[in-house]
Amino acid sequence: MSQATVATTPEGIPVIILKEGSSRSYGKDALRINIAAVKAVEEALKSTYGPRGMDKMLVDSLGDVTITNDGATILDKMDLQHPAAKLLVQIAKGQDEETADGTKTAVILSGELVRKAEDLIYKDIHPTIIVSGYKKAEEVALKTIDEIAARVGINDVDVLKKVALTSLGSKAVAGAREHLADIVVKAVTQVAELRGDKWYVDLDNIQIVKKHGGSINDTQLVYGIVVDKEVVHPGMPKRKENAKIALIDAPLEVEKPELDAEIRINDPTQMQKFLEEEERILKEKVEKIAATGADVVICQKGIDEVAQSYLAKKGILAVRRAKKSDMEKLARATGAKVVSNIDEITPQDLGYAALVEERKVGEDKMVFVEGAKNPKAVSILIRAGLERVADETERAIKDALGTVADVVRDGRVVAGGGAVETEIVKRLRKYAPTVGGKEQLAIEAYANALEGLVTILIENGGYDPIDLLMKLRSAHENEANKWYGINVFNGTIADMWSLGVIEPALVKINAIKAASEAATLILRIDDLIAAGKKEEKEKKEEKKEED
Repeated sequence: MSQATVATTPEGIPVIILKEGSSRSYGKDALRINIAAVKAVEEALKSTYGPRGMDKMLVDSLGDVTITNDGATILDKMDLQHPAAKLLVQIAKGQDEETADGTKTAVILSGELVRKAEDLIYKDIHPTIIVSGYKKAEEVALKTIDEIAARVGINDVDVLKKVALTSLGSKAVAGAREHLADIVVKAVTQVAELRGDKWYVDLDNIQIVKKHGGSINDTQLVYGIVVDKEVVHPGMPKRKENAKIALIDAPLEVEKPELDAEIRINDPTQMQKFLEEEERILKEKVEKIAATGADVVICQKGIDEVAQSYLAKKGILAVRRAKKSDMEKLARATGAKVVSNIDEITPQDLGYAALVEERKVGEDKMVFVEGAKNPKAVSILIRAGLERVADETERAIKDALGTVADVVRDGRVVAGGGAVETEIVKRLRKYAPTVGGKEQLAIEAYANALEGLVTILIENGGYDPIDLLMKLRSAHENEANKWYGINVFNGTIADMWSLGVIEPALVKINAIKAASEAATLILRIDDLIAAGKKEEKEKKEEKKEED
């Protein structure tokens, strides 16, 4: 038992305050442990940052391999144990859910902020003063982004494409980024809805289907939905043009009673009648569907073999056991209503698609529902030579979809390549002396942490950071050069806006907020109390029993 788990009375009598096996670190020791854990996570992620970042290969306990440079995926698969490190995983997840990109920016910046704070703590500056300085610096940073961000609309397709290209530029699929960026922008603008005076984008309306085989350039956008099922009966047509589609959330089979029921049959004619009645019920259901004029049926539940043959005779193309999420997307894409009771189906419930066709993709057959008049749900069919590449392409496309959706929703963009960070740093360094005192040092530390992001960007490009940082600082002294950043492909400073390196302002804002919150949270912890592990306790109890 450590001394930290015991208190003493004035008479020197020991008082046990924590359970056996617990450990406690407090004061600067607790702070150093937490800072060390955060720095270790940042170090692991640093090399993946920027367009020249490297990839990580992660192998889980079952031997499954993931190759990626997506920050949220890396942290999720790393299976971190330390509570401070787990905090960074939560930041990455939060950033990923909110803006779909900028996870590495948030985690690396929080690492840089605690790293700079550690230097101040060694100089005996209290963590509370550092936190206060960081809060003021964060306000200046967010105000700067708000002032310099450019406004764009949903019709600025050129800018939206550049946003998608920038997001895809740091991924393993950069070779096909032109093709993928086109798909991403078309998909987002297609599903966007104007609600009041604001655009709303629900990325759930963009279905992503992966099939390895072919190349990344074979990835395609379908103005409709891809149902990962095949046509249920060989006698059915495999293609329908100008299709009228019925979406049915009810079984096309005779339902079994919920409770155990027993039917007693005494002679063969009764058995025959029983089977005929089943057939009649199914035939009636098919007749009702056919009477509406439907020539394509997509059913969420099962379709009995008898019903299949009746549908085939009517020339209706049918799919069974479609996913609920696919049914919802089909309804949005085709304008159909999902019908729960076949008796109530009407021609008004049907949807429309220019083409419904079964196609072979790789080794599987899939049904493509495409060419709806104004689909509010679309599909992206991802193709890649390897399954791992298909997975990484999906991650890259999701990030790009998120960034373009951020711009459509928020309407503000900034240049990348370290331009925003350098502009904020310039303003922070002018602001710090006006605050004065020890808080000035904290604001300067915040500026150095932001500049640390630019340094990592340069180092990952394989260049000397000191020379390029000096050039970048001097360029930003001129107000007209606010979009100057690092061109990591040739090691020069350039106008990032004219190079088309554009990012959503929302990603930067969220990353700065998340990183600042994480850093201040860690700096405010001065006591780390860990309960004893259950396994150790159980082993001790087993030993006692054996003795």
